[in-house]
Amino acid sequence: METPKIVVDEDWKSQVQAEKERLQKEVEQKKVTATAEDPEMPPASLAMLISTIATQAAVCLGQLPNPLTGKAERHLNQARHFIDTLQVLEDKTAGNRTAEESAMLSAILHELRMSYVLGDTNEG
Repeated sequence: METPKIVVDEDWKSQVQAEKERLQKEVEQKKVTATAEDPEMPPASLAMLISTIATQAAVCLGQLPNPLTGKAERHLNQARHFIDTLQVLEDKTAGNRTAEESAMLSAILHELRMSYVLGDTNEG
């Protein structure tokens, strides 16, 4: 019986390396510098997520102007949704936050809830 020949293709290593280098060049070419239309973003973090949601709630409570209209508008149902979302975030991240993150989230939730209650009573 004839023993099968093992063919070792040493060229695959150079092909893989060439492909890796080509992809790296593509990635580098696609990188663009931050512009006014596409500013550089801060690093993702729990504090940034909390701040982003809290800002949306503040816009809906009329504390900040709507970025599209430039006017302060109140949309209490939407504000309540963002506040509830922060509460879910607080519940789901319990035990996994730093003391600073917990304090930030607690304080923001308190402030937004108070603004919501005051805004709600002023509506009626």
